[in-house]
Amino acid sequence: MRKSNRAAAGAAAWQVVHDGTRPGRPSLWARIGAVPRMLGARMRGGYTQLSTSRVVAFAAALLYILSPIDAVPEVFVPFIGLADDVGVAAWLAAALMGETERYLEWERRGASYVQGHVVG
Repeated sequence: MRKSNRAAAGAAAWQVVHDGTRPGRPSLWARIGAVPRMLGARMRGGYTQLSTSRVVAFAAALLYILSPIDAVPEVFVPFIGLADDVGVAAWLAAALMGETERYLEWERRGASYVQGHVVG
């Protein structure tokens, strides 16, 4: 992805993040810190609300954003080439915002993994 596309994708993702961190909702830093805990809890089987396919989709989106190879090269169709990058970044940001909010609520309720059962 070209630098200008990364900047546009980053700006779109930031707008989604900014909209999701209003008063009364978890802060951006709380959400960022929750990602490794959420993935760890998912891998241990405690947090079952996050499906394997969703984790794979998150990883694929991140790799797509970071990859220099685009599905639609900007050289041929500049607007669509930029739109796919921005769309993937915005989807990833929105999906992670929603997922981390659910996870933080799960943590807040005191859910834990005890003898193969989720409690909380």
